Amino acid sequence: MAKEMYILPNLKYGYADLEPYISEEQLRIHHNKHHQAYVTNVNSILQMMDKARADGTDFDYKANAKALAFNLGGHVLHDYFWWEMIPANNSNKEPVGELSEVIKEDFENFERFKKEFTQVALSVEGSGWAALSFCKGTKRLGIMQIEKHNVNIIPSFPILMVLDVWEHAYYIDYKNERGKFIDAFWNIVDWEKIDKHFKQIQSAQKA
Repeated sequence: MAKEMYILPNLKYGYADLEPYISEEQLRIHHNKHHQAYVTNVNSILQMMDKARADGTDFDYKANAKALAFNLGGHVLHDYFWWEMIPANNSNKEPVGELSEVIKEDFENFERFKKEFTQVALSVEGSGWAALSFCKGTKRLGIMQIEKHNVNIIPSFPILMVLDVWEHAYYIDYKNERGKFIDAFWNIVDWEKIDKHFKQIQSAQKA
């Protein structure tokens, strides 16, 4: 029986719908080329491993474990990135609902949270992500700085939102000016969707 494989997720908006903050060309290449590459790579690795197991043969376990984590991490983080954005005319521009209240509790106000998240994203060395996470034990929000797709992630801390600061996420639009891309990102965040995700995480914990 054939096992299921990963697929590139569809976007909930058109490629031009995030303009002027992310151009159609930038979004199309990021989604269709870069994200698709991670999906293709992780499926190729899984198929190779399945075949080797069926044949009783060996493969480079260390290299493939590393490649699997890198490519699958890239796929999962990009999936977050796509659904948490929305055309600017539909964005609330600031957090809403329960997430808004917890941000105020943990960061004093949205502007402080925005400053900290921005600085974490700006200071990623090389390629990586900024991610808002939630500790189920202490009920505290935290900001992770993820290197590549799979380094410095805190185990078991669910992710609420991410920002991709690999150069492939912004170079067509902003060249090497990562800060301008981060500033633009705040205009297209789907805070209602992220708040809904936050509530689902809390409900799952109580179940």
